[in-house]
Amino acid sequence: MLSQKTTADIGFTHEDFAALLDKYDYHFSPGDIVAGTVFSLEPRGALIDIGAKTAAYIPIQEMSINRVDNPEEVLQSNETREFFILTDENEDGQLTLSIRRIEYMRAWERVRQLQAEDATVRSLVFATNRGGALVRIEGLRGFIPGSHISTRKPKEDLVGEELQLKFLEVDEDRNRLVLSHRRALVERKMNRLEVGEVVIGSVRGIKPYGAFIDIGGVSGLLHISEISHDHIDTPHSVFNVNDEVKVMIIDLDAERGRISLSTKQLEPEPGDMINNRDLVYDKAEEMAEKYREKMRAQQQPASEAEPEAEAEVEVAAQPEAEAEVEVAAQPEAEADVEVAAQPEAEAEVAEEDIVAAVED
Repeated sequence: MLSQKTTADIGFTHEDFAALLDKYDYHFSPGDIVAGTVFSLEPRGALIDIGAKTAAYIPIQEMSINRVDNPEEVLQSNETREFFILTDENEDGQLTLSIRRIEYMRAWERVRQLQAEDATVRSLVFATNRGGALVRIEGLRGFIPGSHISTRKPKEDLVGEELQLKFLEVDEDRNRLVLSHRRALVERKMNRLEVGEVVIGSVRGIKPYGAFIDIGGVSGLLHISEISHDHIDTPHSVFNVNDEVKVMIIDLDAERGRISLSTKQLEPEPGDMINNRDLVYDKAEEMAEKYREKMRAQQQPASEAEPEAEAEVEVAAQPEAEAEVEVAAQPEAEADVEVAAQPEAEAEVAEEDIVAAVED
């Protein structure tokens, strides 16, 4: 005859059982990413089994980086997926979970990768503010400063329009995602432009430091020092807005999205841009060819004139350095002027305008 053993007979109490559960219970901490299974969908959230003693909870606002109106848009019963532990246990022993935080981290990782690749991305403008336009990149809110929007449309009319964009700043710690439409257009245009090329443009704007010339939808700077060999007090004395001009490209800076222009290099005689502009335009191609020949001569290795290897090293290094000084140094200085001379447009951009945020 078999006898039934009591709890006392086997020496295993309910307290022992609870202690055993505690011994083998996983320890969950905020910041952990765990696997969980959805077992109950509620109107404003869901209960998730992650192996803890109490079911964890994910509120609807933590279900996606994008807006969610119904939990069933994101989750299905019995679905297993990753969850981020957002907070520690509450008084009921329940953890709070998030999918949004996982998507947020991966979105920043993705945009950092895109920036490292110098990728061009496309995005719809969903809003504008006093400083520029707002777009979404990988679910993150990005900001385009007004000075980096290359279009003649009023900002308000950009809502719903898709723009090509380049990354200017990706900073997860400061929650800043800043992009440039102008740089994307300039880069595309630069693929068809060359230093020393003469182009026809229209004066889009005039500042004390120079004139901005629209050349095929992108803007280049004709700095005051590159208008004429003769001294000019202000660009307004030479140009009016909407004037059609012939200019020569003297620098293409793809990284900064800037084009530097010159009419001074097209003058047959110093001062012609002030005294006889038509002559400058008539002889523009001829003067540009002389400029290009000068550039080619400066870039030609001096080693061709020296048969000895040692002489090649000594002689070739010097003209290369001189070429950099004569041809490249001045446009670089001009690019610095252009950056420094435009603070008023970007100074209007408030810190909160630039902050990249995930939509609640």
